Amino acid sequence: MKIDVLLGLQWGDEGKGKIVDVLSPQYDIIARFQGGPNAGHTLIFNKQKYVLHLIPSGIFRDNTINIIGDGVVLDPVIFAEEVEKIELSGSNLKNNLFIGDKTTLILPTHRILDAANENELGKSKIGSTGKGIGPAYTDKIARYALRVGDINSADFKEKYKKLKQRHLNRLKSYDFNFEYEEYEEKWFESIEKLKQFKFINCSRFFNNALNEGKKILAEGAQGTLLDINSGTYPFVTSSTVTTSGVCSGLGIAPNKIGEVYGIFKAYTTRVGSGPFPTELFDDEGKKLQESGQEFGATTGRERRCGWLDMIALKYAIQINGVTQLIMTKVDVLQGFDKFKVSEKYKIQEEVIDYFPYEITDDLEPVFFELPAWEKNLKNIKSKNDFPKELKDYISYIEKETGVQITVVSTGPDRIDTVLIMKK
Repeated sequence: MKIDVLLGLQWGDEGKGKIVDVLSPQYDIIARFQGGPNAGHTLIFNKQKYVLHLIPSGIFRDNTINIIGDGVVLDPVIFAEEVEKIELSGSNLKNNLFIGDKTTLILPTHRILDAANENELGKSKIGSTGKGIGPAYTDKIARYALRVGDINSADFKEKYKKLKQRHLNRLKSYDFNFEYEEYEEKWFESIEKLKQFKFINCSRFFNNALNEGKKILAEGAQGTLLDINSGTYPFVTSSTVTTSGVCSGLGIAPNKIGEVYGIFKAYTTRVGSGPFPTELFDDEGKKLQESGQEFGATTGRERRCGWLDMIALKYAIQINGVTQLIMTKVDVLQGFDKFKVSEKYKIQEEVIDYFPYEITDDLEPVFFELPAWEKNLKNIKSKNDFPKELKDYISYIEKETGVQITVVSTGPDRIDTVLIMKK
């Protein structure tokens, strides 16, 4: 058996949570392998809406084990709050949610450092969610971090105090006022909640599960264009978002990767700062935002909207080794007479068809137009019932990328999903 992967191909917010929820009945185990509470995976079913930040999106399926893997950074306070909300729905998380013992802990002072860093950057700020993600990964790389497995050590509080003091010393160099004591109290209360869950050795767990024939899906957070290595640096997240991150985040070898599901919107969005070649600043951009309800699930910030960027999409497919494509938000384009796709970039007098080292202000997307569809996609269950314009759009993307679209999302609810048999 091999581990399948589902990850975003744009700047995040592609609809990963919903699709993982839809696919999870096919799997025994769903695992997060990177990121942290900066993720916001939205699930809608039975007229209820849930937003997951740390817990994998298979949590509402009774027969599915969910794992927070070693590559994740975890804030105990946000974890405890999320657990309480899910338990109100009747789910018993202690039986089907495990946590990697090498998972990095986000301290209260990590959050302060995050805010201080953004404040110092001013107009050049990255657009951080302010959850302490970057500083936590910084400590991990610098080998100062506390990990979930440290919670059970006799000197855990001493380790905590030592790392906190390191952060406080660093904060002296900032002109930034802060308080952390109240959050620290909640943090230690939440540590006790965290102790109620089973901590696992991820590498041992996943390799044993594969040997037992278990079906596993790795759930990515953020999107490929936010990857620390491959994204639009420095306006990126702090983790490896791509397929390669599954190996280090879960402790499995590259030859254990199976299907790679790449998910993208029928158009493009971005939250926070950074380059966005196909961004719209007109009424069409506003219409995409309103029709698509494009507001961040984690921050509530308005998402910047634009047309599909085919160069960026093909770049993301190449990096991740995508074997199947999933297209979401096709229902949003229904209200347009026409929409656009960018196939090339123009930089000064040169036209290129590849993703460049740096996206600058003098880069212009080269668009062409496609007709939209009038037909309402609600309750459609087969590709055969799609309007011709949507079928043509799907065929165009498949021809350009060389990868088949096997899932199309036609609305926010889990039932608004069309599955297409792989050829």
